[in-house]
Amino acid sequence: MTDHPRHPAKPRPGDRVAVLSPSSGLPGIFPLPYELGLRRLREHFGLEAVEYPTTRKMGTTPEERAADLHAAFADPGIRAVIASIGGDDQITVLPHLDPDLLRAHPKPFFGYSDNTNLLLFLRNLGIVGYHGGSVMVELGRPGAMHPATAASLRAALFTSGEYELTPSDAYGDVNAPWEDPRTLTSEPAMEPSDGWSWHRADRVVEGNGWGGNLEVLSWLLMADRLVQPPGAYTGDVLFLETSEDMPRAEEVYRILRSMGERGLLRQFPALLMGRAKSWSFENRFDARAKADFRRLQREAVLRALEQYAPDTMAVFDVDLGHTDPQLVIPIGGRIRVDGPARRILVTY
Repeated sequence: MTDHPRHPAKPRPGDRVAVLSPSSGLPGIFPLPYELGLRRLREHFGLEAVEYPTTRKMGTTPEERAADLHAAFADPGIRAVIASIGGDDQITVLPHLDPDLLRAHPKPFFGYSDNTNLLLFLRNLGIVGYHGGSVMVELGRPGAMHPATAASLRAALFTSGEYELTPSDAYGDVNAPWEDPRTLTSEPAMEPSDGWSWHRADRVVEGNGWGGNLEVLSWLLMADRLVQPPGAYTGDVLFLETSEDMPRAEEVYRILRSMGERGLLRQFPALLMGRAKSWSFENRFDARAKADFRRLQREAVLRALEQYAPDTMAVFDVDLGHTDPQLVIPIGGRIRVDGPARRILVTY
């Protein structure tokens, strides 16, 4: 891993971009949001999507998905790579990736959730990636893209400067069934947001972004895929978020406790914690239950920080990960967390 990751060259409107499924081939099962996302990629962003053999196929092998990644990164006509969706087994693809090929042909990669695997793999090769912006969810959002999501994704895709993240005044995390065509005809219901919550916001921290989905990070830790020299992440800004699996607060604490025991947490002087996903088809919480779920998760994170990283500044309910709107976070790119001014700026 390098202390100075490279920002790969950005695409321009009119360029070709790869749309891949390094985790799950859900575009083949739910074509409606996928086709909507492709259309917006073309009409709103001016990019031509190029699909690969596994993009719309379920049950493909890790070797087949790795081959698509290699083909997309090696093709000089492809200017960025965007994940269709997440999944749960991308960790099995990593052993089949050729680090020399990826390092020799860096491309901006966009994805989140299970794509934390590939984002951190690229980060270890010194390549900045982008946590956010899947085709089926953000680009395929029912009714219309959220303006804050679209603005952040556009900046991350096409620009290379500093971008200020701002809290939303409303958010959504209640889903509707993708198989129902009526789902795509109206925008999702939104709820009032209390904004961000700051902890130990008495200083300014600036460092390279590192992190992703907490559940996926726990799998990578168990598989020893995150082992780096002692102090490798010192000074980085940690960002975390949880998925529609909705891990209990105690499980969130245990994962962070394990990171603390490995000496990871204390290396990060600042943490951005995404707004917890607090509704799923299996857990159809009402407003009060959702608020309780988020509160308990926040308390679990604070408990772990108090034990293992008591000086770390933290910002809660940041609009990143499995929430709507979604702001893109650079992995390897600079993040500036200004506690006294209550500002977060990222470099795309």
